[in-house]
Amino acid sequence: MNTRVSISALVVSLFLVGLLGCNGDNGLADAYGNFESDDVIVSAEASGRLLRFGADEGDRLGSGVVVAVVDTTQLVLERAQLVAQRRAIRARMPGVVAQVDVLQEQRDIALRDRERLKNLVAEGAATQKQLDDVDGQLRVLDRQMASVRTQNPPLVAELDVVSTRLAQIDDRIARSTVVNPVEGTVLLTYAEQSELTGAGQPLYKIAPLDTVYLRAYISGAQLSRIAIGQEVTVAIDRDATSESNLTGIVTWVSDQAEFTPKLIQTKEERVNLVYAFKVRVANPDGRIKLGMPGEVWLSNEAND
Repeated sequence: MNTRVSISALVVSLFLVGLLGCNGDNGLADAYGNFESDDVIVSAEASGRLLRFGADEGDRLGSGVVVAVVDTTQLVLERAQLVAQRRAIRARMPGVVAQVDVLQEQRDIALRDRERLKNLVAEGAATQKQLDDVDGQLRVLDRQMASVRTQNPPLVAELDVVSTRLAQIDDRIARSTVVNPVEGTVLLTYAEQSELTGAGQPLYKIAPLDTVYLRAYISGAQLSRIAIGQEVTVAIDRDATSESNLTGIVTWVSDQAEFTPKLIQTKEERVNLVYAFKVRVANPDGRIKLGMPGEVWLSNEAND
């Protein structure tokens, strides 16, 4: 009787050993890490009071949405002064200005024609001669404009200075409107409406959370098993006793070893040299949160 029990126990033990062997490394993942995102810090490009600031933490913003507006009162007044100055200069030289404006309009049209013909030549729908003819027309217009400008050099130069300053003012006014650069979720805000801001001062941080990245670490011995573009299995906690398996793509592997971060496993493991890598994981339902831990199976097989 004891012999039968011993044999049965031996068979069960061998089965368990074989099962663990099939799972690889006793069922442990190949790498561990935490999820992060490709966040963008949006800053002001102008100085002044925030007349409008429409970003709150947790808001989902689309690309191209106007988020903030900086006060441009002084810029608008300066622009009005320059416009009046330009009008006064033109009143002193109506003939020259009219000719320059006509030639400039013709040149703008020729430039548009050149771009269109350039594309048609590339597609084989127009000849090189047609493109050369437009180039010749542009050269003629440039010479005509230069000739007209010599009729009254001082006034033309003064007009050019005012026009340049107007372009600078227009650019500064445009930069006073803060446009959201990427679609995503606002993670942090650094400003409030009606506060003073400065050029380069951060306003908010935003990240597209539909796609997140697991930054994990592997040992040098595992390095040969991983490559950029490789499909792997990523596991996250479903509840206290189970996990959810997701598919990820390796997008980056560090070319330099580093000491294991303190947040990884035990103190003994933290003194080992490891290589960082990133895995891109789709997150359409938002169940993966930034900072959440994750596990990676390089063999594309995980244990539920």
